[in-house]
This record gives sequence, structure tokens and C-alpha cells, in this order.
Amino acid sequence: MRIVCVGDSITRGVTWINGGLHILRETYPKLLQAGLSMAGQAGAERSDKEEAIEVVNRGVFNDNSDGLVRRLEKDVIALQPDVVVIEIGANDSTFHWNEIAQAPDEEHIAVVPLKRYVENMTKIVERVRDAGAVPLVLTLLPTDPARYYMTIAKTYGKQIAHFIACCGGIEPWHRSYDEALQGLIAKLGVDSINLRAAYQGAPQEDAPLMSPDGIHLTAQGYEWLSKVVREGLRSLDAWKSYPTPGTAQADLYGTLSPAP
Repeated sequence: MRIVCVGDSITRGVTWINGGLHILRETYPKLLQAGLSMAGQAGAERSDKEEAIEVVNRGVFNDNSDGLVRRLEKDVIALQPDVVVIEIGANDSTFHWNEIAQAPDEEHIAVVPLKRYVENMTKIVERVRDAGAVPLVLTLLPTDPARYYMTIAKTYGKQIAHFIACCGGIEPWHRSYDEALQGLIAKLGVDSINLRAAYQGAPQEDAPLMSPDGIHLTAQGYEWLSKVVREGLRSLDAWKSYPTPGTAQADLYGTLSPAP
């Protein structure tokens, strides 16, 4: 089974360390591959098909749904995947902050307007299905609005705060894209994992999942994400019906949404 993980910097494995962005070696697709292929874990079961799984990382830093539509054929379809894990949207809902800093009182639109984002996601899901693969859509992770604001304000200036206040705040705006995506998931009947719900229910006292920039995950966060996606994959009908049925089943905190 070939699993292609496609998306933006979350899939690529970007984190924020000491005031700058860094790409981790242990990305969530890499950890996913290890988790599915690892034998001998205490209390863990592994099916024969998990030995033959290949996980491919096709995450691109700063990508959005416009970019993913353009590269879908080359980066995903050409690999003839069995399952495609789709994570995209955070960079759609953001703004061109340099333009806002220069004119905070004017009207600005998101990098990818909401209507086009939904249209793009529809195209992506339908093309993956047409190629004979199973799409598994990850909903948007929540942001930490205070941390995210401080990060972008250091670069573009605090005058952007006026515009952010006028559009209702960073998190509510970002959440509107997630809500639209969840509505599309229900409409298309596509398998999904509600990352927002899973994140909000995850313990973080000992190991924070969100990095100081308020939008990327920490190393511990990527470990968490790989486990959530792994259990989501194991709950797919496509996984269960694969030639060698898997035996491992686990609870996903109620966050897996099977297709109706």
C-alpha cells in the first residue's frame, strides 16, 4: 500500500525554534511510516500489510490549495497512491501581511478566498477518487492567536492589529475555513480526521504540541499527529479491505469521521 501525504508546512515538517523556522527530520509522514512498520512494540499489533507500506511526503512549505491543485498530477496522482492524506488550508486563510501593514484601514482579501478554497478542495478530492485512490482529509489545526499575532507583528509591525480586529480576529477567521471544510467533507462523503477536536482533547502539560509561532507544531506535536493519522488510516474501509486485513484497531478520541 502506498500512502501519499500531501499538504503545506505541517506535512513538510516545519517548526519554530529559537525565533526561526526549521524543518525537522522526523516529519509526521516519516513517523507514520515508522509507526506502521514497527514490530515488537509492547501491546501493539501489526498486520502483514503494514510491513509493505510506503509513506511518501509531498508537503511543500507555504503551499495553499491553489498550489496543490496545480501540482496534484505530478506530486500525487503520478505516484499511483492507494490512499492520499490531504492537509491544506492554513495558508489559504491567511493574508498578505505586507500589504496590510502598508494600508491597515483598507479592505483586503485572504490569499485564497473561502469560496475558491472550497472549490479547490472539491477538485482535489474528486481527482484523487477518479485516480482510484482513497482521500483522507485532515481538517485544519487551530491556531494560537496570541502567539501567531506576536510572530507576524515582529515582521510587519503592530499596525496590522487594527485590520485583525476589524475582521473578527485571527482564530475566528481561520476557523471559518475549517467549518467550510467540514461542511464540504459531509457533502462529499469523504473520510476525514477532525484535527481541531483531536488537538483540543490532547494533553499538553508535559510536552506542548504547538510551537511558539502559534501555527506550526513542535517535535512532540508531530509525533502526536502521526499517531492520530495512523489510527485514522487503520479505521478506513480501504485499509480493512486491503488484501491482507489488518488486526490493529485503536480509538481516535472520536475524531475519525467515516464517510456516510
